[in-house]
Amino acid sequence: MRSLVLSLVLALSLPAAAPVTAQVSDGKPQACAQSGDPFDRAEIAQERAAERERYRKNGANVARYDDTLRLVLDGGKTLELVDCPYGDTGYLYLYERFDEGGPFYVIRTPGHEDLSYTLAMKSSGKLFTVYGAPVWAQDKSRFLTVACSLLPERSTLSVLRPAGEGLVTEAEIDLPCALESCSARWDFQTWISISCAPRDDTARRGTEFVMMRGNDGAWKKFGR
Repeated sequence: MRSLVLSLVLALSLPAAAPVTAQVSDGKPQACAQSGDPFDRAEIAQERAAERERYRKNGANVARYDDTLRLVLDGGKTLELVDCPYGDTGYLYLYERFDEGGPFYVIRTPGHEDLSYTLAMKSSGKLFTVYGAPVWAQDKSRFLTVACSLLPERSTLSVLRPAGEGLVTEAEIDLPCALESCSARWDFQTWISISCAPRDDTARRGTEFVMMRGNDGAWKKFGR
């Protein structure tokens, strides 16, 4: 039995109150290749027991039927996300929460050696993949995600905003994740502070800079 082992995904520092081109991609549910060793069923059962407590809070719109997670969309339509717990490319869809800011469902999507989040738009059912949990600016106009991991190698901070029935990427900023662990926070809706600390040499000074959004809508980097 193959255990569900997640890659090292470094935690994002939350503000004082919490998609590598491109970190975000829209599309349909993934096709499942039912090959390779199955995931550990005991671990899956444990994950789903925790998930059950979360979707009970949104029971009118979220339900699970064995390997299928069913989400209610606007107009009464439904979207079904089917787990594929097999082999190195397998994955699960685990309901985390409904985000009014999108509005979208946030679905944690762990794999054998990876972790992503699937954002399912409630209006259209479109899916977007990000590699960090969405963190909204104070005015709820846009959110950031941090993808900072060694395996798989990712090193990007992305700024996204809702547009129509989907999301658009406003900016993607490279992070020095190969040598440092990075976190980010909103200081204002047009100001993001990024702080990176050395992984091994704690005596060495890390990297700090800010991203600011100008009146022209472009994000610019200031600092080291």
